[in-house]
Amino acid sequence: MSIILTGIQSTGIPHIGNVLGVMFPIIEIVNNSLESVFILIADLHSLTSLKKSYNINYIKDYSYKIASAWLACGLKIYKAVLYRQSDITQVTELFWYLNCFFPCQRLKLSHSFKEKKKMNNTGMFTYPILMAADILLFDSNKVYVGKDQLQHIEITRKIAKKINNLIKKILIIPEAKIKKDSMSIPGIDGYKMSKSRKNTINIFYSKKEIKKQIMSIHTTSNNDDLNIIYIIYKLLANENDFFSLKKKKTYKKAKIELYKYIINRFSYERKKYKFYIKNKKIIKSILYKGTEKASKIAKITIKRVRNALKFKINV
Repeated sequence: MSIILTGIQSTGIPHIGNVLGVMFPIIEIVNNSLESVFILIADLHSLTSLKKSYNINYIKDYSYKIASAWLACGLKIYKAVLYRQSDITQVTELFWYLNCFFPCQRLKLSHSFKEKKKMNNTGMFTYPILMAADILLFDSNKVYVGKDQLQHIEITRKIAKKINNLIKKILIIPEAKIKKDSMSIPGIDGYKMSKSRKNTINIFYSKKEIKKQIMSIHTTSNNDDLNIIYIIYKLLANENDFFSLKKKKTYKKAKIELYKYIINRFSYERKKYKFYIKNKKIIKSILYKGTEKASKIAKITIKRVRNALKFKINV
């Protein structure tokens, strides 16, 4: 039986790229298999995105909204472990140990650092190591990530192999898993859909906001394979609906059709999301139970690592 891990940063409400690329595939695994699945809300990682104008309360608020989105999308919570990263104290301890087994020069080559080094904080520099701690703490052997995170999985594998070779075989070597047909969902500007670029389509926003996002889709390409409207619609609709959309005479009509389809397609999820947002006690209870389950396993891993490093193991 596999141990699967995935996560979403608490820097915003999950967008359609998160839903199609990570959430739906994971929920299908959770609900229809016996795999052990850990779903983390990466609030510690979110601190790397802090700006002077950023309200620290947003991180906590988004944590609840992300949990609500998972449940709204159909996650059977009794079959998975949903938890906040910051509630598992062992992750930062393991993070330190891993830091000591990876060369600084190699971290400078990581995409996350090179792309965002203007943010100028050490957290962004060591981001891949914290991600490695998230993965290795639960003996995860399958990690569902976006295409842009593949390098971080490779860093995780290198650290684990180095520790296993130098000290003792105590860490599981994970593999990256990506849903191929939604590997890189384009944003409304043509670049990869990302909260930081503010180019997303958010199914949990108001109808007015969703329509505004969709009507803002860039349509400069005459190549159907590169047309953002068609790419997103094809990921959602069946073949007949897709060909019907392509018959629309103007991009404006195609955008309106995409908007209508998204509102109809995700009507149930939107309704459930509103329910959980209004009933925060349910979310708090779920996260508390998730923390209890995750902590038990995290403590076992830390004891194993401490023992290998000849540190005290009475934790």
